[in-house]
Amino acid sequence: MVKFNFRRQGLPFAASLLTTVITTGTITQPPAQANSLHPRSPESQVSLQQPQLHDQQLMQLGGFSLPIWIYPIGGIILLLIFLPQIGWIMGLIVIGEREVGIVTKKFSSKSLPAGQLIALNGEAGLQADTLSPGWHFGYFPWQYAVRKELVVMISQGEIGLVVASDGRAIPPDRILGKVVESEDFQDARQFLTNGGERGQQLAILTAGTYRINTALFEVISTATAAKHGMDPARLKVYAVRQDKVGIVTTLDGMPIEEGEIAGPITPDHDNFQKPQTFIGGGGRRGLQEQVILSGSWNLNPWFVQVEQVLMTEVPIGYVGVVISYVGQSHEDISGESFTHGNLVSKGDKGVWIEPLYPGRHPLNTHIMKVELVPTTNIVLNFTSRFSGEHGYDSKLDALRLLSFDGFTFELEVFQIIHVGALDAPKVISRLGSMQNLVDQVLRPIVGNYFRNSAQEYTILDFLTARSERQAEAAEHVRCALRAYDVQAVDTLIGRISPPPELMQTLTDRKIAEEQQKTYEVQRVAQTQRQELVRETALADIQKEVVTAEQGVKIAELHATAQVKQANGEAESIRVTGQAKADAYQAGVTALGPQAYTALQLMQVVGDRNVRVVPDVAVSGNSNGSGLIDGLMGMMLWNQTKEMHTKIGNGNQSLMATSQPEEES
Repeated sequence: MVKFNFRRQGLPFAASLLTTVITTGTITQPPAQANSLHPRSPESQVSLQQPQLHDQQLMQLGGFSLPIWIYPIGGIILLLIFLPQIGWIMGLIVIGEREVGIVTKKFSSKSLPAGQLIALNGEAGLQADTLSPGWHFGYFPWQYAVRKELVVMISQGEIGLVVASDGRAIPPDRILGKVVESEDFQDARQFLTNGGERGQQLAILTAGTYRINTALFEVISTATAAKHGMDPARLKVYAVRQDKVGIVTTLDGMPIEEGEIAGPITPDHDNFQKPQTFIGGGGRRGLQEQVILSGSWNLNPWFVQVEQVLMTEVPIGYVGVVISYVGQSHEDISGESFTHGNLVSKGDKGVWIEPLYPGRHPLNTHIMKVELVPTTNIVLNFTSRFSGEHGYDSKLDALRLLSFDGFTFELEVFQIIHVGALDAPKVISRLGSMQNLVDQVLRPIVGNYFRNSAQEYTILDFLTARSERQAEAAEHVRCALRAYDVQAVDTLIGRISPPPELMQTLTDRKIAEEQQKTYEVQRVAQTQRQELVRETALADIQKEVVTAEQGVKIAELHATAQVKQANGEAESIRVTGQAKADAYQAGVTALGPQAYTALQLMQVVGDRNVRVVPDVAVSGNSNGSGLIDGLMGMMLWNQTKEMHTKIGNGNQSLMATSQPEEES
């Protein structure tokens, strides 16, 4: 192989050298061209001298004549033919640009120490030093065997694992060889002299090209993974998705301390990409507290195993109470007033006093637990007919109660509670979970109260006074839950299911009450109807009432006028009488009583037209004719009077009819 490669590389060089010699050699002109020149011209003289010089350069050998330049060319050809043999004799080794030479020394005055495979000081066997690209002399074939290997290439996005066949033994407390300075395993001598250990290595090869001594190091890449029984996917750069977090388990390092479930956080190892820093800093093998966030990482699959889990999401309306199983201490910081559990600082072991608020959190769910606590009002339904979406009341049923009068009935209760964000850690520290709060606290409190309350009242009282029972229950539950750092918003009584016979009694009573209400409504309607009729009648006679009222007022006014008129007349009579009395007194005084009286009688007869002589005179003779004559006279006098009256009335009517005509 060495000779073949040498010829393959040397023949192009020889061909280029031969071409150079031929192109630079002396070339004679043709005789015809020389003869064409004038014999006496300088050019012709020069051309005549060239054949002579040419003849002098020819040598006679066996009757054949050869040009002198043939000899160096022939020498070069002979050199090319025998150069491999010469290079073999001189120990020449040519290494290509993408090759590395692995040297094996066949014999030496020194032998390798026991257990050592790679020679560092010229011992016989595989040598630590390799041959880089170029020409190397002195590697005589009778002493050295050189094997050419292609360089190791790690593609982008991949890693290479390394197994060392020589070096110190790995300590019993570790399983991978430590990382030593060796220019990424390209300097085998440096690896061995710096204390490199045989076996699987902590260090890995990232993307690039490496000249590796394959006698000492075996590189496992995606191309050779199947041959070593590995999944090629494990030799890819590890990628953690954006919505996930990587939980790490290391396979090397110190054992985890007793009583712990995960190794503590070790600084400066660049997310487990520097395993030697991790181990040197006291890193523990096994489950780790630290997680890997989203991104691409050069991780050694022999050193770490990563499990991707979704980030812990706290929905809106909830807080997350963290229960950590790892940490530095158990120091309680809840204060003296809280004596029902321990609350610790963030990062310590126990229930964290600070809850997680809505959002996504990169938590290691293998070493801590997050209990979601709703911070909005939640309704717990004591009924089997339905339950809330939260599911805390899935085991709650309607309360079965016994009343004071011995009836058994079912009662549905709806309890509304609220847990504050800052009270959520206290609730979890005391009870462990929201489900425990419902099962161990709320259900006994509500059930016990209503059982006691039902035995103090008859079922009818309970039914008819449910508002009072509901208010009493709300206050009792509110006070009871306050001791557990839970706010009872309200307690509501739902459906009450008494015995059927009692329900029939209540139904009949209700019907009677409704009938009574109906009768009362009808009575009121009749009363209103009567009022309507009365008001209607009053409205109908309103005109007459007004007229009567006005008549009354007019009568009152007339009476008043008459009273005043009578008073006036009385006064007038009094005055007149007084005047007459005074006049009589004056007349009596003047004429004397008898003379004045006769004068007054004569004046009255004259003023009143008193007839002294009658219209019909009746004489009283003895035969009775005087009475008959008197009656006949009265009849004639009456007829005459009626005639005069009709004549007077007729004249008045004629005058009344004649007046409109005159006006028209």
